[in-house]
Amino acid sequence: MAKSRLEKIGTIVTRTQGLLRTGAMKWDDRPLWYDIVNAFPPKKEPCYDRPAPNVTLRPIFYTEDQIRAKFHKKIHSNYTVNLADTQNKTPTQRFIEIYCNLETQGALDDERVFEAAQEMLQEQLKEVKRDRGPPSVPNDEVQDSTLVPKGKTVKLQDIFKE
Repeated sequence: MAKSRLEKIGTIVTRTQGLLRTGAMKWDDRPLWYDIVNAFPPKKEPCYDRPAPNVTLRPIFYTEDQIRAKFHKKIHSNYTVNLADTQNKTPTQRFIEIYCNLETQGALDDERVFEAAQEMLQEQLKEVKRDRGPPSVPNDEVQDSTLVPKGKTVKLQDIFKE
């Protein structure tokens, strides 16, 4: 058992080392960060009474983030997105591209650019849907009975009968 659970005594690294050394934690069950901290130890040992450094944080927002937020705030429809599909763009990506293209033309204000981008996105999505459509099967394959799996119907009552 660990000597103390108080954060003032020892660091999480020393406490984990103690658990591994005594066998309370198996080597295979060690945390993911343990090997990294041992390979690259911190310059200053973490201590509970050391004040946090006063570092200014840089804003990391991009213009696309603001457009994306506005898009998702105003348009409440949920689009289905396949994250494994890297070939096709998501509706949000398409909207951002359209919006940026219209905005660089500079003829409209932000609200009208947004509305025009919405309309153009709807048209693009309709075209994509129409192009994909249901998969067409040649007539020869439709008549082939091997393509249509014939399943056996099973009643739940028959399964539990003895």
